[in-house]
Amino acid sequence: MKALVLFSGGLDSSVCLGLAVKKYGAEEVLALSIYYGQKHKKEMEASEKVAAFYGVKRITLDLGEIFKDSKCTLLVGAAEEIPHEEYAEQLKKTGGSPVNTYVPYRNGLFLSSAASIALSHGCSEIYYGAHADDAAGNAYPDTSVAFNKAISDAIYIGSGNELKIVAPFIDKSKAQVVAMGTEIGVPFELTWSCYEGHDKACGVCGTCRDRINAFKLNGLTDPIEYEEIGE
Repeated sequence: MKALVLFSGGLDSSVCLGLAVKKYGAEEVLALSIYYGQKHKKEMEASEKVAAFYGVKRITLDLGEIFKDSKCTLLVGAAEEIPHEEYAEQLKKTGGSPVNTYVPYRNGLFLSSAASIALSHGCSEIYYGAHADDAAGNAYPDTSVAFNKAISDAIYIGSGNELKIVAPFIDKSKAQVVAMGTEIGVPFELTWSCYEGHDKACGVCGTCRDRINAFKLNGLTDPIEYEEIGE
């Protein structure tokens, strides 16, 4: 295989998958979906549907045990509720620290795990969907340009110069990600981004708000259903 895609079933990773399939063909792409102890399985279910749409092989990995003592609000056993407000509002309360939906060093762990799997499958590239909006204000520090460069260098060196990281959205907004996905026909209706695990996306958590706005900025309506649309 040529490429492994870190694949949550969300909007960004689905566009990554679409780009990888467009470049290499479905038979040369491996999708890796990771369970990390999140409160619901909607992401994992979406990843299965989108992978089937593209006809790519999908494998799963359970890393939930690593995060079991985390206070991240996305995870099983979290004491606090998931915030229902924009990231900018959340950051005002953290004083520049990551928001409480940040899973500690998740991308670092995911990419390191993916590197081992990618090398075992003969892949030369790992795609992941970090984008500039998530890095803004240090909300998710493991999506920043600086982090991406550091881990890309480490994985390239540690793989004997065989494995490269591809982060096509690292300097792009979510609206630009939607535009790229629209251009290549990504099935956004099959994706799941919401932090809640209801039948419909909540529409008011940070990631729902960002997603809705990204479609609006493209003059589009998000094809998934929402319980409400946050102001």
